[in-house]
Amino acid sequence: MNDTNLTTTTQAASATEAMEAAEAMEAAEAAERLIAEFRSLPPDNDRKREIITELDANAQALPFLVSVVADPGEYDLARVESATVLRLWPPADPALRQEAGRALLSALRDPEEDLVRQYAAMSLAPYTADPVVAAVLNTTARADEDPLVQSGARFSIEEAHRLHETGAGGP
Repeated sequence: MNDTNLTTTTQAASATEAMEAAEAMEAAEAAERLIAEFRSLPPDNDRKREIITELDANAQALPFLVSVVADPGEYDLARVESATVLRLWPPADPALRQEAGRALLSALRDPEEDLVRQYAAMSLAPYTADPVVAAVLNTTARADEDPLVQSGARFSIEEAHRLHETGAGGP
């Protein structure tokens, strides 16, 4: 390789890094703006659900989504959407991933919100490396009083096995 090719390769790598940094900053700014809007809305405003959907795949928003799903006083449909996003985009950071799994467990135990419980059960597959999550999920699949929650837990167990077999389950 001559010096011209090396320089061009180095410049391309630097340009790619700069573009990725700009995209990350843009995602962080979008998340901050949407989270601020979410917090300014009345408790049962359906725009909250829409905001969660807009935050889909935004890694910067994951800690916020964890807090939404864990909050029993939050709008139920926002919690459902948050659980769904956490199933589809589990955090890569091990500490946040454990926190997300535990937040979903908290939602699973919410006696007032059947729909939230159902979605929490369906969203736990990526979190079963945590022994607490795995144990609660197994018990829920066998013994929950709500058949839809049981079914969601069984779905998560099957999905966790598939993720493990394919290596797509992450850390």
